Amino acid sequence: MAPADSTARKLPDAAAPPYRSAPQNIEAEQALIGAILVNNEAFYRVSDFLEPQHFQEPIHQQIYELASNLIRAGKIATPVTLKTFLPADLDIGGMNASQYLARLAAEATTVINASDYGRTIGDLAVRRNLIRIGEDMVNVAFDAPVDFAPREQIEDAERRLYELAETGRYGSGFQRFSQALTTAVDMAARAYQRDGKLSGLATGLKDLDAKMGGLQSSDLIIVAGRPGMGKTALATNIAYNVARAWQGETRPDGHIATINGGIVGFFSLEMSAEQLATRIISERTEIPSSTIRRGGITEDDFEKIKDMSIELQSLPFYVDETGGLSIAQLAARARRLKRQKGLDLLVIDYIQLLQGSQKRASESRVQEVTEITTSLKALAKELNVPIVALSQLSRQVESRDDKRPQLSDLRESGSIEQDADVVMFVFREEYYLANKEPRPGSEEHLKWQTDMAMVHGKAELIIGKQRHGPTGTVQVQFEARVTRFGDLSADQRMSERIGD
Repeated sequence: MAPADSTARKLPDAAAPPYRSAPQNIEAEQALIGAILVNNEAFYRVSDFLEPQHFQEPIHQQIYELASNLIRAGKIATPVTLKTFLPADLDIGGMNASQYLARLAAEATTVINASDYGRTIGDLAVRRNLIRIGEDMVNVAFDAPVDFAPREQIEDAERRLYELAETGRYGSGFQRFSQALTTAVDMAARAYQRDGKLSGLATGLKDLDAKMGGLQSSDLIIVAGRPGMGKTALATNIAYNVARAWQGETRPDGHIATINGGIVGFFSLEMSAEQLATRIISERTEIPSSTIRRGGITEDDFEKIKDMSIELQSLPFYVDETGGLSIAQLAARARRLKRQKGLDLLVIDYIQLLQGSQKRASESRVQEVTEITTSLKALAKELNVPIVALSQLSRQVESRDDKRPQLSDLRESGSIEQDADVVMFVFREEYYLANKEPRPGSEEHLKWQTDMAMVHGKAELIIGKQRHGPTGTVQVQFEARVTRFGDLSADQRMSERIGD
């Protein structure tokens, strides 16, 4: 039997899928470039969103970039002026550069249609980028090195997809000043409709809002304190107040815009979601969480808990209880929440439980925390939402007579203080005073009782740094039994002034 001819041509596999070319529209590219060459005004219709790399054909990329450079330099881009910048021996389907440019100009679309063609080209470029990301994901998954964890690939893919989604937006360019005035008045009207007539998100604590103007978009707000001061309680209270006040309206394009309150994302790195829910239920029903856990509740209490749980289910409040998250994972999950559900406020409990990259972790904890706080500030700007991040304080507070915290008490304080827009400390004199009770019946005990009465049920929110406003202290009420912060009553305010 004769050996098979090794050079014989293989027949195509009937089962193999047909070859698919990347999505493109060469005719749209030719029509747009032709329009620009005939009337350079067409370039200004697309220049704010269309880049050379959005074209599929390399020669079209080159022509568009040359035309862009000429027009921006104040010169005219025509087939005559462009041909000198292209190789004389260029062959495009049997045509040289001059012939091809002349053909594009002859078959040009009108200036009016330029932006529509430009958006078509841009959309097809986004689709090609999606295919490229998908192909990279498949190839990396097949050939991943041993030290490349799948989790890192997922984070990288999410980051690239988010960047693609954000850069795919079209700007509106210049607008008449009258339009800008209308927008400014609309913003003022929305602020007027918000709780407290604030420019930022209302925390639900009026005195604090008056000091800060609410929680401002893109701000990194650090809430710090020693254990037992009520950091988590304050963050939980604020998050609940923001979510409860949420109101949205459907815009013409179908998406729901927030007009009051906000959609909240809460990263609970220390407590479980169940513990967080129990805290909120306790705060709202005034039933101590310890009583709820022990099951020592009455039938009336259970009805209150049931009614509150029904209300909580309808709130735009999303909790992630995953422990040991890296800053990259947290950022990816926050982006995903914003795209899928919306996001107006992000809360992180707390910074020291986050992890940086392996590289920074191997250098030092200070470098790692620096990376974390820098990334949180960048994330706040990227998502355009306030981020409230809790932080522990160093033990040096305990060694001082005055236990009120200072900026220098922040752990790894250099980076946290530098990156934060607001640094707020939670301080409760009652906590420290309660641990210093003298012998009952003594003169010291009588003085101690007087001091305890002065600070009972009160807390201080000390604003140690505020980039856009004043520093100072806000006196608030704190009910330790149900971990709830609130505004001081009129009587408490009067006693504060008398005490001062």
